[in-house]
Amino acid sequence: MKTTALFWVWATTLVLVSLAIMSGLNLPFNWVFYGTVVGQIMVVYMVYRVLTDPYSTQKTFDDFYEDHPMDS
Repeated sequence: MKTTALFWVWATTLVLVSLAIMSGLNLPFNWVFYGTVVGQIMVVYMVYRVLTDPYSTQKTFDDFYEDHPMDS
């Protein structure tokens, strides 16, 4: 199964939010520390995957926002 960039965005977000909860609950320092290290590595990899994702679209700046039509 090929993972998409969106998977890495969600996974990284989940790890970092759970890390914030872990630090708020005063879990042991080593868990929070190693979670932070893993989270930082995931952020770097997520940025790489998002920037190298072969996503393309036919939209242009003339299309503006799809949910808010422009009166022109």
